[in-house]
Amino acid sequence: MGAKSESEVANRLNHKVGNALNESRILILGAQVLLGFQFRSAFEPGFSELPRLSQGLTMAGLGLLLSALALLISPAAYHRIVERGEDSKSLYRFSSTVMNWALLPFAFSLAIDFYVVTERLSGPVAGILVGIAIGTLALFFWYALELREKNRRNPRGSVSRHMKVSSSFPAHSRTRLSDKVDHVLTEARLVLPGAQALLGFQLAIMLMEGFTKLPASSKYIHLVSLGSVAMCTIFLIAPAAYHRIVEAGEDTELFHRFATRMVLAAMVALALGVSGDLYVVVRMVANSVALSLCAGVMALCSFLGLWFGATLYIRQRRSKAGAREAALSNATG
Repeated sequence: MGAKSESEVANRLNHKVGNALNESRILILGAQVLLGFQFRSAFEPGFSELPRLSQGLTMAGLGLLLSALALLISPAAYHRIVERGEDSKSLYRFSSTVMNWALLPFAFSLAIDFYVVTERLSGPVAGILVGIAIGTLALFFWYALELREKNRRNPRGSVSRHMKVSSSFPAHSRTRLSDKVDHVLTEARLVLPGAQALLGFQLAIMLMEGFTKLPASSKYIHLVSLGSVAMCTIFLIAPAAYHRIVEAGEDTELFHRFATRMVLAAMVALALGVSGDLYVVVRMVANSVALSLCAGVMALCSFLGLWFGATLYIRQRRSKAGAREAALSNATG
């Protein structure tokens, strides 16, 4: 009976982790349209006719959306590097936290985009009103409505209740191989929308009028970025091909390791591609090598630091803590 109960709890945790990853995919799909628009807008003929304030706000919106993208993809890195594909309570908490934070820059970026397009059509006053309305609507449906419902259901001690429910799950559960394979494929699909939106933008702008006005160095950086995002797309599709051809659709530990390597390699390539094109866009708008280089390097450090630096640090700290506990247990035993 105890073994059955433990299995049921582990299955619930696996289910919750799977739902969290699928919810991240939904948010990524929502963000990819805005990401493509904001990257592409600097190369459109009408962009140069916008007021400097609108141009600056568009770049700020791009930065906010890239922050949301970094947060939404980070659970995949945490799952691969820190947990090594296993489901855990800390993974679920991490995924939920970053999704909650990612919605905030997403909402502000959406408001900025509506301000820019409305300001161009009807003037700054209408732009401000529409931008505030869209931003307020997003914040209401993404935060206020949920908090109100949460407080209505549990007006006292909502935090303690959440902790009580969470504590019913084990800190770590032995994840079935089929669940691990399902999650790594979900994480590949989580990263893919951001890559495909950027790849479409990168190919399209090479045919735009604004691209011909770029310095030769920016054109080559864009070409390298295009190659990086193409590699990212190739890496993310490779697990599906491997699963069909090599494993004939069967779940194996070898396939799980291969898919993990492909997802992590794709994230490195995506970081390089996004940072390179951020350099190109800022150079197009600000006409400053120093500013565009600073923006690109900061974006690259932020992506790699969040996806790999922080997760490797957590894994190393956890390994040291485990080694200390084992040594203490052996000493007392």
